[in-house]
Amino acid sequence: MKDLERLSRLMRDSELEPWLECLEQQVSQALSVQSNAKLAEWKLVLEQLPEIENSAVHLDRDVVSVEPAAPLSDLQKQQLEEQLKKLMPWRKGPYQVHGVYIDTEWRSDFKWERLRHSIRPLSGKRILDVGCGNGYHGWRMMAMGADLVIGVDPSPLFAMQFAAMKHFIGEQDIFLLPVGIEAVPENLRAFDTVFSMGVFYHRRSPIDHLYQLRQCLKPGGQLVLETLVIEGNDQQVLMPVDRYAQMRNVWFIPSSQAMIKWLERCGFKNVQLVDESFTEFEEQRSTEWMQFHSLREFLDADDKRKTIEGYPAPLRAIFIADAP
Repeated sequence: MKDLERLSRLMRDSELEPWLECLEQQVSQALSVQSNAKLAEWKLVLEQLPEIENSAVHLDRDVVSVEPAAPLSDLQKQQLEEQLKKLMPWRKGPYQVHGVYIDTEWRSDFKWERLRHSIRPLSGKRILDVGCGNGYHGWRMMAMGADLVIGVDPSPLFAMQFAAMKHFIGEQDIFLLPVGIEAVPENLRAFDTVFSMGVFYHRRSPIDHLYQLRQCLKPGGQLVLETLVIEGNDQQVLMPVDRYAQMRNVWFIPSSQAMIKWLERCGFKNVQLVDESFTEFEEQRSTEWMQFHSLREFLDADDKRKTIEGYPAPLRAIFIADAP
């Protein structure tokens, strides 16, 4: 990770400094060729990306994009597209890179639009994005004036996709670490805002996850939590028997009222539900850049209010809360 040295300088003499004791080893282990057979191939893709001068970078748009100083030829665009497609599947976005539109599985801008007016201003703040995917939302955070964004996600492919985007966008104080939240030292208390989006229902121990998030936040810092929920009262929780919408690793899906109670039980203050909406085909679908099955195949063909397993269709909620 070539910009690890820059991140290390930014972490020194701050609340983040304790993380430096183990950070380099964590990243090195996560990005070793032994950890993933395709890493060598992906790293070669990054090395072969062309150097293209920018005329403009747009992080504040639904499509995070970078424009070239001089238009690319059709052949150059074709070659660039072929290179970026070697990092498929692209799940979070969308992006546009010098005329190449990366039509990702998720229209992540939909989620961002649902939450951005409800969260605290990010200008000058230090942000942690847990389960950040390839970093799409992190770029949107930078557009809101964040001072430092650190994303954590254990998928090395997402780290490669992020590195590709940073190659073209240019140097910014946003970083993606290929590790899980477990890599963050306990009681770090270093971040003004912590995002956890699309992660909670994948945790075997959801209450422990809430405590992990709390320990990352400065006292009074804000948690932004987005997760699957079900309809029901504060005692209702779905625990899928095997799969949920074809996902194996879904453990607990609470109602929104139960989620509020869990957050309060973990000590969070001023807990609010700011959005609740069903996922539609326009937001999650198969594309040329993500050619596997997606939401349409995950729902009952005769009743899109149910998953193919018979559970309630994906309903997603966004909560904000303050750390004590």
